[in-house]
This record gives sequence, structure tokens and C-alpha cells, in this order.
Amino acid sequence: METKSGRTRMRVLQVFLVFVCLLSISFSQMKDHKVTLRQDKFLTEEQGKQELMNFAKSYSTKAQWEKRADNIRKHILVGAELYPMPKKTALKPIITSKRTHDGYTVENVAFESMPGFFVTGNLYRPTKEHKSYAVILCPHGHFFPDSVSGGGRFRKDMQIRCATFAKMGALVFAYDMVGWGESTQFENFQFPQSHDSLRKEVKYQLWNSIRAVDFMLTLKGADPKRIGVTGASGGGTQTFLLAAVDNRVSVSVPVVMVASHFFGGCICESGMPIHQSTKHLTNNADIAALFAPKPMLLVSDGDDWTKNNPEVEYPYIRNVYKLYGAEDVVKNSHFPKEGHDYGKTKRAPVYPFMAKHLKLDLTLIQDASGKIDESFVTFEQTNDMKVFTEKNPRPAYAIRAIEDLK
Repeated sequence: METKSGRTRMRVLQVFLVFVCLLSISFSQMKDHKVTLRQDKFLTEEQGKQELMNFAKSYSTKAQWEKRADNIRKHILVGAELYPMPKKTALKPIITSKRTHDGYTVENVAFESMPGFFVTGNLYRPTKEHKSYAVILCPHGHFFPDSVSGGGRFRKDMQIRCATFAKMGALVFAYDMVGWGESTQFENFQFPQSHDSLRKEVKYQLWNSIRAVDFMLTLKGADPKRIGVTGASGGGTQTFLLAAVDNRVSVSVPVVMVASHFFGGCICESGMPIHQSTKHLTNNADIAALFAPKPMLLVSDGDDWTKNNPEVEYPYIRNVYKLYGAEDVVKNSHFPKEGHDYGKTKRAPVYPFMAKHLKLDLTLIQDASGKIDESFVTFEQTNDMKVFTEKNPRPAYAIRAIEDLK
């Protein structure tokens, strides 16, 4: 016969077991969401797919999505040490050496994203005058020198798309990653090894992109309601990160980068805890979805981590757009037999997408049959594209030590 004391002991044991179970679940969740770096192929393809499915279960309305999106957006900035946003200081732009080509001009540019820290690049403008101009940022990826010129912003494919966007009527800025091109102001900081040695590179690279928008909006005629960004590989990472955290961006075209299982192979993409902390969990496809409901084109291929875009990442992102009734403005151009680049065939769908959503003139780059014609582009030599030269050196007050960056 069960005694009263026996029933009490049994009840205490049951409560204890429930507590242990709950504690175990709590510890498991803490472990799953601890502050960590999600880098390279952090997940398998199947794990990335499953993670998106799990994310999708956490919301079913626009309000639920936006609450989650705001939290992710905030903690991307927290992880990048950009929350609260740093004070914006004087840009002090340097614009030199204007060259005029067929339908566009090129100038060499530098400005300070923070005192003494220079962003270097090239500014492309249309020769045809417009009442106002769309703005397009073109961050480059981890692409090394080609047969024509240097790597990064100097490459042939970068020059082609920047010049073409400009001829269509946009103000276009191609700028260096930290440690690439002319972004080598630190002592004992040599490309490419040093690009991987600045542990807070996500912070500085994303801040440079935000300040690049600031710079472009200082230009005469720049339209703050027509701002696009597009880049491939590491430049694709910059594209969807900037689009996620800077609400001024109105069109986003990340190329050969958005994936649920791959987080970037460079510390400039994932070297800080922007994907996971005790308060958030996300991946790059989820970050790209933060741009909804504004126009976005995903460009993917069959020979890298974007090979599953048509079946995995794009449907997930499109379902987020459906919450806004805006699935018609998100697209995926997939090239199953191509590889990791921003080549001619991949540029082909980008031009009309940008033209439609940034109100550019596509006819200015079409031949008589309506095909895209990039043959007008003049390829420039690397030395001609540099803003800092022997005659125009970097200012003496430029920060020389990495440790002096705030």
C-alpha cells in the first residue's frame, strides 16, 4: 500500500526529472546559439537546407518575420561592432584625373570613412546629362589579376560593368576591399596575406560600404531613392550585408554568393560573429531575405556553393517576399553549366534588372537587334586608375598602424 510519504517522494522525483529535462533543453539551446563564427562550409548542404526550413517555421506572418528580421539586422551590426552606429565624420573626398570615353567618364577617388582611414576607388559617370542619377556601388570580390590589368576593382570584368552602368545613366563607384588595390596604407601590410590578418575586417569593410553610400549621395544629381549595389563572390557578400543593414539601398544584386551552408571563405565575410550569437542565428540566404520587399536578383551557377539556389535558397527568399505580396520583384538567374565569376552571360540579366528598377536607359547599351553591346568599353591600365601616386601621395596624416583603427 502506497504511503503519503511515498507519494510525496514520487512527486518530488517527478518534479526533479522535469527540471533536469528542461535544464537539459536550455543548455542545448544555449549551446546551439552560443557566440561563434560560422565560416567557410560551416554546414553541409543538407544542414543548410534544413536550417532554412527551421527558420521558416518560426514565422508565418509579415509582422512575425519583421520582428525576427529586426533582431537579426541588429545583431549583425552588434557582431560587426557597428552597434550603435559610429559617428560619421568628414569624408574629405579626393577626386582626380578625369578621363572621357564613349558614353562615360572615369575618375580616381579617395575619401576617409573614418579620420585617417582611406577608401580608394574609381568613380564612373555618364557623359549624357540627366535630371538626376541613380547610384550603383560595385564592391569587388576575391578575384586576382586578369590578362588586362590588376585584381579587384582593376579587373576587366569590373571595368566593363561599371562603364556599362554609367553609360545607362548611373553614377557608379568601384572600391577596394581592405588590403586590396590601394587600400594598403598600413605599415607591413602587404596584399594578399594581410587581407586575411586584420581580424575585424568585416567591421571596416561594411563601414566602408556604408560610407561609400554617403559619399555617392554628395555628388550632384545623385538620387537618394535610386541606390543599387552589386558584386560577385566576396563582393556579393558585401552586397547582401549592405542591403540588409542600410535601408537607403533600393536594389540588390548579389552574384554567385548567396548560400545557406557556405559563409564565405575570407575573414572579411565571416571573421566576426555576425551570423550567430546568444541572441540570434542566421545564414547568408536568410540575411539576403532581410532585403524584402525591395527588388533583388540572385545570380547563381552550377559549379560553386550557389548551385542549389533554384531549389533551396531562392524559394526560401521568395516565400519571405510573398509575405509582402512582392514575389514579383525577386528573381533568380541560374547558370547550371557555368562557374564562379561575374562574366558576360551573368551580366546580361543584371543590366535589364537594374534598368527596370533604377530607371536607367537600357537602349543606350543595346545594338540594333536589341542585344547588350559592351564593345564600347575602353580598358584602362592599373596605374592610370590609382588615386595615390608619386605626384599625388596619400596624405601624411593617414593611419599607418592597424592598431590605431578604432
